[in-house]
Amino acid sequence: MSYAASFPALSPTAILDILIVSFLIYQFFLLVRGRRSAQLLAGVAVLLIIYLGSVYLRLELLRSVLSVVVPYTAFALIVLFQSEIRRALIRLGRRWTGFRGRLQQMEFADEILLALARLSQQKIGALIVIERDTGLRTFIESGVLLDAHLSRDLLLAIFQPGGALHDGAVIIQRDRIAAASCFLPLSMNPAISRKLGTRHRAAIGITEDTDCLSIVVSEETGRISVAAYGEIEQDVTLQRVDEIMAQHFGRRARSMVLPAAETAGDIPLNSEDTGWRRLRR
Repeated sequence: MSYAASFPALSPTAILDILIVSFLIYQFFLLVRGRRSAQLLAGVAVLLIIYLGSVYLRLELLRSVLSVVVPYTAFALIVLFQSEIRRALIRLGRRWTGFRGRLQQMEFADEILLALARLSQQKIGALIVIERDTGLRTFIESGVLLDAHLSRDLLLAIFQPGGALHDGAVIIQRDRIAAASCFLPLSMNPAISRKLGTRHRAAIGITEDTDCLSIVVSEETGRISVAAYGEIEQDVTLQRVDEIMAQHFGRRARSMVLPAAETAGDIPLNSEDTGWRRLRR
């Protein structure tokens, strides 16, 4: 009897089952790639290999010791991978429910971009976090509650160097500045460049556990970076920031008309100079 005859025939249901499992395994590896959890997963795999080796080689003492440890591995994985599991469930819920962002009005996005232009030109460090579907109440309560109307002038006032609210993050909910000087978790992802400072790591860290959008202005270079879903895009233009916000919050993207001064780093900032504002497509 041939070996082929010992295997059951592949039915369409079996093929579908294999494809789904393969897809889930692939998504899992994408989720842990480049993170601390990948090293933890490798450690668990080594422990499992040692256990199987002790069973095969009949090393009874080693097998007895590992047999006590292995059953608790599942609980340890839940604790160690809680952030990755939470992130995966958030993405799954967002994909299937079709939730959209809360920053829908164009004028509120304009206020943020106008503030970013001034902050970038003057090289004033800033961290702006925009809430989406996942609530940020825990982080809001860590700062100074404002519940103020979102405006460029208020954002600039908050991030003025030497001000009481300069350090920390500003969190925006809908059309309101919920709080300022908020503390955010720092990302511990080993794949992140060591050149990134605390502000950038905080911007990435808050997006690893939530679906918010973080915008950072470097106080050293004035460059703007945007973080989402645990990833960061550095040195972006104002037009790129607008495109990312439009994509992230589900509003319609628009083309932006910017003067040549932007490319030279000299962005018009006077309230009466609005020539760089966007035009709808």
